[in-house]
Amino acid sequence: MVGMDEVAEHPDDPRWQLAERVAEAIRRRFPADVLALAVHGPLAHGDDDGGGDGEVGLLVVTYRPSTGPPSSTRRVDGILVGLTVVDAAERLRQARQLTSRWPLTADRFVTTRSLHDPTGWLRTLRDEHLGRLARARPAEFSAAARTAWYRGSGALARAARLAEWYETDQALLMLGEARLAAATVQGLLGRTYFRDPGDAVRRTGLAGADMTAVGAVLTGQATELAARGRPVDGTVDDLLAG
Repeated sequence: MVGMDEVAEHPDDPRWQLAERVAEAIRRRFPADVLALAVHGPLAHGDDDGGGDGEVGLLVVTYRPSTGPPSSTRRVDGILVGLTVVDAAERLRQARQLTSRWPLTADRFVTTRSLHDPTGWLRTLRDEHLGRLARARPAEFSAAARTAWYRGSGALARAARLAEWYETDQALLMLGEARLAAATVQGLLGRTYFRDPGDAVRRTGLAGADMTAVGAVLTGQATELAARGRPVDGTVDDLLAG
């Protein structure tokens, strides 16, 4: 896992220019509140070409809760900008969690590129997350994968029912949710995180998979979960035991 936390020069990239403008405005308006500012997503990975309509994702870390600008999303100069504003203690708490959505959230802890980080806090964030992963037991990943599996199984069942009712558009939406959940299960079982939902379904081979194919993947995952001591089926006592 590789993280990036140093600003690169991108004088001709309109997304970088806008990110720097927004960061400067935030620092000017909230000078006593902001601990760190960073970008995540394609800009942080260094492969954004400045074109298309992708969102510029900005992380604003504050010293205290309920300070700084509000979290929001707006289009500025034709470019979509999303602000995630969170206080430092809460962001570190999030970095220490291992949830069923970990494959879709980890990249934002590991791969950031700094716009303002005088204390090196972003490196602390990355180290906290990587340290949590190093301490995680296999059973934790399996438990999280089972939760994601339930999400995928439920979405697939709903998609099948909607298809029977000829609710094609809704069925396709639910099928998309099932694909993503199955990809998330695969990521948890293999301790692999993804850059975004599109990357998840693409790298797991589930992009464009039909209901039969997704069902087969979920069946295989259920077998693996049972082998890992986390069967997807259980008794009432199992349910009440958590």
